[in-house]
Amino acid sequence: MGLLIKNGMIATDSAVFPGDILIEGEKIAAVGVDLSAPDAQVIDAAGKYVLPGAVDVHTHMDLDVGFARAIDDFYDGTVAAACGGTTTIVDHMAFGPKDCSLWHQVREYHRLADGNAVVDYGFHGVFQHVNEVTLEEMKEIAQKEGITSFKVYMTYDYMLQDDELFRVLRAAKEAGIVIAVHCENHGVIQQLRKEYVEAGCTQAKYHPLSRPARCEAEAVNRMIHLAAMAGDAPLYIVHLSSKEGLHEVLKARAEHQKNLGVETCTQYLTLTDEMYEDPQEGLKAIMSPPLRKDADREELWQALADGQLDVVGTDHCPFHYKKGKAEKQYGAENFTKCPNGAPGVQERLMVMFSEGFMKGRLTLPQVVKYCCTNPCRLYGLYPQKGTLQPGADADIVLIDPNITHTFTAADIRGASDYTCYEGMSLTGDIDRVFLRGREIVKDHTFLGKRGDGRYLHRGKSILA
Repeated sequence: MGLLIKNGMIATDSAVFPGDILIEGEKIAAVGVDLSAPDAQVIDAAGKYVLPGAVDVHTHMDLDVGFARAIDDFYDGTVAAACGGTTTIVDHMAFGPKDCSLWHQVREYHRLADGNAVVDYGFHGVFQHVNEVTLEEMKEIAQKEGITSFKVYMTYDYMLQDDELFRVLRAAKEAGIVIAVHCENHGVIQQLRKEYVEAGCTQAKYHPLSRPARCEAEAVNRMIHLAAMAGDAPLYIVHLSSKEGLHEVLKARAEHQKNLGVETCTQYLTLTDEMYEDPQEGLKAIMSPPLRKDADREELWQALADGQLDVVGTDHCPFHYKKGKAEKQYGAENFTKCPNGAPGVQERLMVMFSEGFMKGRLTLPQVVKYCCTNPCRLYGLYPQKGTLQPGADADIVLIDPNITHTFTAADIRGASDYTCYEGMSLTGDIDRVFLRGREIVKDHTFLGKRGDGRYLHRGKSILA
């Protein structure tokens, strides 16, 4: 028996139109008007928008940072994702032991995720040192595991130097692999953090001052040039946060740089560094890059409206604020000791629907483009995921635009004990969520089970 979703307003990345969707097994069988299937279960979606399941290609489930561990594992975190309308994630691996093989973290992440995730999932590989062996392993992992993207860092303990970044980019270009990069100038950040701590300036409000926007902009600029010198290697800039960083992207766009993808995140579109003024509440929003100012938010929204950015992700990486070990409290006396990260995988789609579409900043097709379709195109999942067309996986979200509610920590379905969006009024509410044709969320209740998610062997990016 199939499933027929009727009378909804179907939203793709290019149009919104009234229609029906017929699901047979795990796939979309037909999209049209006045569809009928005598034996199908019928769901009346009148008055609701019907979107592809959202895809978050920037999460950090079960992330081990040494002195703390993200409190959403692959079960809790993907339950939160599902309840927020996200039916697929691509998770960024943490660093492994010093000098470990790239395969080490691939095996570790399968151990963490397989049999636990409730939505479909893939992984990004990660470089923490570069030599001929790791460059070959990158190619092997792409072929055997479908991990066709790897992340590099320009800051933190396992940051790569420019020559190493260049070597990775050249090898990735040859193999058709996307390199995702965290862009910040490590040297300046380390010096500023040292100076603030020595001066006794250790409250949360000094976190954004220690990581100024030009640190991001300089690193974005450098990485763009390195990718160009590496033969226009496929490059994906994660979590762009600032207008200064955006200006470097716009310059590259104007110069027609090839194979460049750019992501921002929900928090950089909706929150500001005013959150850091409260020494306690500010700990919740310690993330890197930090929250910026209103001017940065507005320019990022405009860049999305203009099609200059490609994806909205979350960088989901929550730590407890009050419960249990309360890892965020490590920073109460010194912001440099606070683990970086915040929840967001559940909040993203509805924040973008409400703040983007319902407030007129974006069209609904643009919301679908940035939250569903483009993530799949850029990371080798399209057209299996992120679209409503025959043959695609029947990952579907129904949104009721007529409900207004205030989001609070009580709404969180993962393990986090807070949300950075506390008290935000949202127009629209998720009504139902389907993963490969099976209903996994209804009326805010999770109906799936541990292990329902499948590992995704990804293909090549459109950047490659």
